[in-house]
Amino acid sequence: MESSTLNITLACLVASYLLGSLPSGFLAGKWLCGIDLRNIGSGSTGATNVLRHVGKKAALIVFIIDVSKGITSIIIAKHFLLSDSFQVAAGVMALVGHIWPIWLKWKGGKAVATGLGVFLGLSWQVGLASLGIFLAVLAGTKIVSFSSIFAASALPILMFLSFPKESISQPYMLVSITSMILVIWRHRGNIKRLVEGKEPKIGNKS
Repeated sequence: MESSTLNITLACLVASYLLGSLPSGFLAGKWLCGIDLRNIGSGSTGATNVLRHVGKKAALIVFIIDVSKGITSIIIAKHFLLSDSFQVAAGVMALVGHIWPIWLKWKGGKAVATGLGVFLGLSWQVGLASLGIFLAVLAGTKIVSFSSIFAASALPILMFLSFPKESISQPYMLVSITSMILVIWRHRGNIKRLVEGKEPKIGNKS
């Protein structure tokens, strides 16, 4: 890889991490209610915890910003004509930034909204399909965590079905599997509460 190309690639990866690190949920809690979401509810700085402890409008804004972080990381990589592998790397860096933000002592969100943005950037069909699955499951269960886990689990299947077998991008498949594992791992506490029947539904702040 040429020096100039390497510099551009490294800059894209760093920019993607910093984008992911933008603490939108944390700032919403601090600015609007004077609270630190890391110490309340699930401890996540994502839109769901914002919804429960700040409000609907703030949660919607945080959700849009978090999705935009993922999309933007891919747009930047595509703008500089980076390969599929480096596009995926940029998306992963945005996820890493959201989960482990440098500004919040490495304690952020669960990367569901940012992950949606990454997949909308990589393959809008997969992104929209996963969002549709999330909304359908949420409508039936009213449980955000279960809907997130279900939608993430469908990602590898959606990615496989969205491309002809002869042209499917291996990095795209790999990131769909990685994202599924990452989302499930980040929801391990929610999974325990789901098994125990203690996971709150939408509208329940407990």
